[in-house]
Order: sequence, then structure tokens, then C-alpha cells
Amino acid sequence: MAADNRNPITFYTADTPNGLKVGIYLHEAGLAHQRHPVDLGAGEQKRPEYLKINPNGKIPAIVDHEAGLTVFESGAILSYLSNKTGHLQPDTLAGQLAVQQWLHFQIGGIGPMLGQLWWFLHGSKSGNEEAIERYRKESLRLLGVVDRRLAESRHLATPDYSIADIAAFSWLRSAEELQLDIAPFAHVGRWLEAIEARPAVQAAVRENQGG
Repeated sequence: MAADNRNPITFYTADTPNGLKVGIYLHEAGLAHQRHPVDLGAGEQKRPEYLKINPNGKIPAIVDHEAGLTVFESGAILSYLSNKTGHLQPDTLAGQLAVQQWLHFQIGGIGPMLGQLWWFLHGSKSGNEEAIERYRKESLRLLGVVDRRLAESRHLATPDYSIADIAAFSWLRSAEELQLDIAPFAHVGRWLEAIEARPAVQAAVRENQGG
């Protein structure tokens, strides 16, 4: 778990939507970093040396060697980095508040609901149709919320691309894997395609799939 701190930032991650969020931002902002894959299957995230970085034993986490700070929880990392660099950070208080609201909407809604749906579809050994139906229904409701918002705004929080878009995109891009039909959500489809076309996003996706 030892890291080479010659780069300003060490990024602990794995191939998950939450890991992808931070990877996208690092590429969008052009921040030099060392990517440190964490083998979740081997339980590296539960080892004592990693728990010193993230006591909750999850990814992602970063160490900002320049600032002497460790940050865990993907939403906190996105907020920290955007505040530090100013990249993808609205200039106005109203814009910053909008970004935080939609970021927390993803953290408290999209992530947990789609995460549970993924587990019952792909992780559970026993299967639970009632749970699958519950989480699919709520995931579709949340897609509806996003679609209505995107009907009136090019991006989720403000007209401009922000960390709120990065956070939601990282989860909603997995709709097909989660057997969610997004055809009725035309605005979501347009938004996903636009973000997927960004070179920094494509680079982060490739990197994320590397482990």
C-alpha cells in the first residue's frame, strides 16, 4: 500500500462509479497524480495501512502531498479539488450552491439506489425480486428527476458542466448494466452522450477499467 509521493496527489481507486468520479475530475483539471489501484476482491481496502487513509475502508481516497491532507468520500474529494483549483467551480454563490445540491442528490439518491440495484442483480447469490423491483422503481424515479432538470438546463446544476455532472454521470452511464431502460428519458440520453464525448472522460474511463 506504499505510495510514490513524487506526484502531488496519490489517488486510491478501483473500477467503480465512485472511483470513476474522481478520475474524471483529475483528468478534466489536468492534475498530476499517481493512480494507486486498490484490489477490493483481495480486501486491500480493509488493511490497516489503508484504514489510516480511509477509516471507512472504501474507495476512493486521495492524499494531497502538497497540502498535507488526506480526503476520503468521493463527493468530498470532488468538492475539495474543485475548491482548491477553481476548475469547474461556478463563480457565484448561487451556482456553487446549485452544484452542491445536485452533488448531494447523487450522493444520497442515485448512488445508493443504483448501487443496491446492482448488488441484487449481480452480487446477490440468493436473488430477491422484491428488492430488485423496489430499487429499479426508485432508480427510474430518480432518472425522471434528472430528465426533467435536463429539459430546462444543458447541465445538471447550472448551464455549465460541473462536478455535479461528473458525479451523476459516473453512475447513470451504467443504466444498461442495471437493466434500466433510459429510452423514455431523452434529455438524459443527450446529456450522457455529450459527457461521454469529452476527451478527459474517455481517458478516465479507460484508466478506470484498468483496475
